[in-house]
Amino acid sequence: MAPITTNSVVPPRQSGKRPLKRVVGISGAWGLRNYTIRDIRDLKGVRSLTQTCVFLPEEAAAAEEAGIDMLATRFVPGSEAEAIAIRQAAPHTIMGFGVPMSSVASEAEALRLAFDAMEAGADWIHCQWKLSFVATLAQAGIPVQGHVGLVPRKSTWTGGLRAVGKTVDEAMKVYQEIKDLESAGAWAVEIEVVPARLTAELTKRTSLTTVSTGAGPAGDIQLLFAQDLLGDGMPPFPRHGKQYCDLWKMRQKMQEMRVTAFKQFAEDVRGGDFPGPEHIVEIGEDVTEQFTEAVDR
Repeated sequence: MAPITTNSVVPPRQSGKRPLKRVVGISGAWGLRNYTIRDIRDLKGVRSLTQTCVFLPEEAAAAEEAGIDMLATRFVPGSEAEAIAIRQAAPHTIMGFGVPMSSVASEAEALRLAFDAMEAGADWIHCQWKLSFVATLAQAGIPVQGHVGLVPRKSTWTGGLRAVGKTVDEAMKVYQEIKDLESAGAWAVEIEVVPARLTAELTKRTSLTTVSTGAGPAGDIQLLFAQDLLGDGMPPFPRHGKQYCDLWKMRQKMQEMRVTAFKQFAEDVRGGDFPGPEHIVEIGEDVTEQFTEAVDR
């Protein structure tokens, strides 16, 4: 491990960006981050931070360059290299790894997978696991974030992909789930598609950092998935998403250009126009004649 100096803050690579802090991960590797978990917890009720969930290294690099405060991505057993590449593309932005809900079946498996994710570069773990799994991670010193409200993979229990918390009973259930996560040792909770007024009350009544995904402006962090933010997918997009550009339209245009180019290539070959003189290497007739004589002897 590289030595760590006593100076805990170093200048950013670009002017105007947040100074970077030296950190050491669970693996023992040191790095530079714009925020630590403590920084984010200290900002609760002070100001909102920005977060996006990325799925490509290019997205991660662009988000870091743009000054997005926090990043998240997936950490899937068997495809760990994808998360590692995304981590390396945005080395200075605090980043959480989301782990699959069905990837573990015991506290020991959950802890092992969480340690693997932390060693791959995660700064915290996002999960939809049961409370005993959350508690196991927290007791091991792993920052863990839970998920309440509309949890897509559990949506059969809430009546499908719809807002959760529009009745008093539902609101109380969301509140209790947050308090249970507090007791289990979580540091943050994603609140997804919950009415904005309820999110405001929940945020005031928990020590957890709240991450709003379609749950109004009162969350401590505002999260938009990169696909929704970039318009990089087939519409319709989620109601709570906002598209700041239209990469899907650009990709469709690129696909049309690909088809046109392939057609032109095929037509040129069939018509004898490719390859042309500018695409080939020539030799003199004397070399060709000497070659054929040597071969035909």
